[in-house]
Parts: sequence; C-alpha cells; structure tokens
Amino acid sequence: MAESTSLLFNPRTYDPVHFDPETRRLLRATVDWFEARGKRRLIQDYRSRVWLADFLEFAAKEELFATFLTPASAAAGDGDRRWDTARIAALNEIFGFYGLDYWYAWQVTVLGLGPVWQSDNADARERAAGLLAQGEVFAFGLSERTHGADIYSTDMLLEPDADVPGGFRATGSKYYIGNGNAAGLVSVFGRRTDVEGPDGYVFFAADSRHPAYHLRKNVVDSSKFVSEFHLEDYPVAPADVLHTGRAAFDAALNTVNVGKFNLCTASIGICEHAMYEAVTHATNRILYGRPVTAFPHVRRELTDAYVRLVGMKLFSDRAVDYFRSAGPDDRRYLLFNPMTKMKVTTEGEKVIDLMWDVIAAKGFEKDTYFAQAAVEIRGLPKLEGTVHVNLALILKFLRNHLLDPVDHPSVPTRLDAADDAFLFRQGPARGLGSVRFHDWRTAFDAYAEVPNVARFREQADALCAFVETSAPDEEQSRDLDLLLAVGQLFALVVHGQLILEQARLTGLDEELLDELFAVLVRDFSAHAVDLHGKDSATEAQQEWALGAVRRPVVDTARSTRIWERVEALAGAYEMAP
Repeated sequence: MAESTSLLFNPRTYDPVHFDPETRRLLRATVDWFEARGKRRLIQDYRSRVWLADFLEFAAKEELFATFLTPASAAAGDGDRRWDTARIAALNEIFGFYGLDYWYAWQVTVLGLGPVWQSDNADARERAAGLLAQGEVFAFGLSERTHGADIYSTDMLLEPDADVPGGFRATGSKYYIGNGNAAGLVSVFGRRTDVEGPDGYVFFAADSRHPAYHLRKNVVDSSKFVSEFHLEDYPVAPADVLHTGRAAFDAALNTVNVGKFNLCTASIGICEHAMYEAVTHATNRILYGRPVTAFPHVRRELTDAYVRLVGMKLFSDRAVDYFRSAGPDDRRYLLFNPMTKMKVTTEGEKVIDLMWDVIAAKGFEKDTYFAQAAVEIRGLPKLEGTVHVNLALILKFLRNHLLDPVDHPSVPTRLDAADDAFLFRQGPARGLGSVRFHDWRTAFDAYAEVPNVARFREQADALCAFVETSAPDEEQSRDLDLLLAVGQLFALVVHGQLILEQARLTGLDEELLDELFAVLVRDFSAHAVDLHGKDSATEAQQEWALGAVRRPVVDTARSTRIWERVEALAGAYEMAP
C-alpha cells in the first residue's frame, strides 16, 4: 500500500523534505489552508463562482506568490525568493489537486510577470517586486477577441504622446485575460502607429485600477476571471515600457514557454484527487452482488488510469531537470516543454475518462470533486496553444531528435534551491531547427530486459526507419492532418524516453514500468492505424503503419500485482468535510 500511495500526492502524508525549510513550510501551509477549508466549502465556492479573495488574502499573508515568483535578481537579497521551477511545479500540483480556479489565478500571474522579468526596465521590475510583496496578482494582456493570440495582428495601438517624451497613449481591447479584474500590473502587448513592421511592437505595464482601464466583463462562467478589458487613451510613460521591437515579440513567446510548463503538473493534481475518489467509490460499490472492482474491465480501466498518471508524473518531473539546466548551448527544454503541455495534459483527459467510465453517474454528483475535475481537465490541453499548435511545434525537432543525436553532459535531478535565471534571458524565439539532443536510445537500453519496454523500442526504431524512408514529401508536408498523426507517434517516443530516465533516477520498480509501457505500445499501435487511414497516406506509409502495430507482452500475474496497488488507494485519502 505504501508504495502505491507514495507515488501520488496525498495531503495526509505530504512532507516535501527535499526542499529547503521555507519552501517546505509554504507548501505544507498551502495544503493545510485547503484542508481546513474543507471539501464542502471548496465545492460550494466552485459552484457559486465567487472571486478568490480569501485565497489571495491567505497567499498575501504568507507571501506565497512573492516567495515563489520573484527571481533572485529582484529579491533584494532575500534568500528565500527565487524562480525555482521544481518548487513551482510542486505548487502547481497542489493547486490542481484542490481546484483549477486557484491554479488559474496563480498561472496568469506567472504569465503577467514574464515580460517584466525579461525586461531591462529597472523601475518596472522594482514595481513588480513591490506589488508581489503586497500580495497583488498580475495579468498577461496578449490575446484579442478578433485575432486570438495572433500577435502579428494586434489592434492595441500606441500613439506617441506629444506631451511625454518617449511616452504613448494606448487604445484597444484585450480578451481572455485572466485576473484582468484585479491585477496590480497587466503586461500588455501592442504596436506603435508611427512604426511599421516588427520594430513597432511594444510590451508595456498597465494598472487595472487606472481610470483609462475599462473592465468589460468576465467572458467565462467561473470563479476564474477571464476578462475583456479596453484601454482608452491610456497613458504609457517611459517607465511603463517593458520591451520594444522584436524584443517585445520574443518576450511574448518566451513568456508562454515559461507559463505553459505549469499545465502538466496542474493536470496531475486534478487526476490524483479524482483517482482517490474514483477508486474508493468503485471499491465500495456492489453491483449484481459483487464489488464493481471484481469485473475485469473495471480493473483494466483503473489500472490503465493509474499507470498513465504515474507516467505523467515521471515525465513532468524529469522535464523539470532539463528546464532548470537549460542555457544558450542546451535548449532541449524547447521540445520537452510543449510535450508537457500537449502530451501530459491529454494523458490527463484519458485518465479522467477511464475513471469516469467506471464510476459512471457518480461522476456527476454535486458533492464530489470528480464532477469539477471532469470539466476542468478539458481546459488544460486548450490553454497556452492548442494540442495541434504544440504538436506542430514538436515536429520541428523530430529529425534531430530521432536521427542525429550529439553528446550532451548528463542532466542530474534538479531539486536544489537555485534561481532559474536563464528562463528570463532565453533570447530570440527562433532557431528551433538547430536544437540538438542526446541519444534517446540510451534510456531504452537501460531497460532492454523489460518486455514491454523492448516491445515499444521496436516501434520507436520503426519510426526512425519511417522518417528515413517514408517521411512525408513536400506536398504531404502541407497536409497538417497527416503530419499531426506522425507527431503523435514521435511524441510517444519522447514521452517514453523521459519516463525511463526518471525511472532510472528514482529506482521505480520494473513491474510498474512494464505495465505502463504495455499501455504505450497500445497507444503507438492506435496512432499507427490512424496514420494508415489518412487520406493522403501513400501505399508505403500505409504498409509501414500496419507493420508498426504491436501487441503488448501480456503477463496476468504482473497486471494483478499492479491492480493490487491501485486497489490500495481506496480510502487512502478523503478530503475533510
């Protein structure tokens, strides 16, 4: 029982001893605040869509956001304040576990801070650090109603202000802007009317309390305040300008690079809480005189959900290490980051769906966390770029990753109390085709004796042969539908690679790994069949696709032992009433 529950976050036993004392205190204090609040109040607030004022009051009192989101360069010597992706990931998981509304207020604060911490504007950086210390939240004013996140077409216009040298008057609207109702600082993207092309871009800091800032509405029916706001002749002083020209464009994309990583661990938290509820309910439910969990298909679905969730955690934990170890000469995080956003969050949807098929009508009941989890899990694959956008991004790395590895120093586990300064000096948001990777086969070689890892390795090697001999030609490369099917196959190889690396670092037992890779073998086969059916697939590609289908290595005794770990989750955690 201890092993199965220790892989999942459990508030009853949570003690993050691997972090420094202040991080450990704040994470535990956050858990205790939610537990003291209780499940009934948590669900009531979610359903009544109240603004999160009391939560933000708690966060301000504990200086939670200030401690976790102030980089060392702006911390005025406070050694506890730093931008530390490992502990940020841990807090994401906790927020997801208790409710995505709480995570969202934090997430858009992360995004709003991105352009500020990348800026050389000392006044703006000092102002942001002061606002964080006061407990304020932030917002990221990028999207627009007409153009979405198409920043090339922004209609937020900045007219030079004749009365203020270097200043502007901004007019325009933004849409889908979280925290737009309360942000002490909104990082707003726009363009100058007097400069054509990329040189005219501007990122500037606005205040939601300014009289020229007009809050229109919350565009969603939720506690999340996803605002539409309008600036009318808003004064932008030189001290408000964060970036100009191409640097403003890069700041937008690099901010999303930092922010999108948070989606994976939020998804993990949602799935963990839902899993405790689902397994507990299924174990106690009697149907036709037998426990629901006595049925083979139920055991299979819950076991698949469990091992997928373990895979999500392993991949995300390992991706943290690459994020924290990144630098100008090691940008592998640019592949692993959209993977966390795209692959881990869609795995989260599968985990919830598998459990929902088991608990059925129970998943709709108003006194369950599961009911909101089933809704909220859908949002994460759709934020910070759709699944399709991130799959297309992942494809840019396919050939270099699969076929052309280089030597890279081994990246260690990164739980040290260090400031991840590189994230705010990533540089120009281009050159993805030049990013190089270590040999993915090394992770697989270490587990060559595990039957389903070996079976999946056959499929990964087959994908390499596909890229070399049957890759989409120039005409097919314009068929995004076909390319995305290839992207799903590639994503599985990357997913498996980091899972194996983390398994080696943490000593994960091989039986659990074998059961997890049985699922990945089935997934690869399903995506291969999907590629086979694409309209533009050639005969050679169709033949390859069917040839890549594999059956997992079945071991009934192994599956039974993994099921016993899942069954042990019943009653392991129930949120206080």
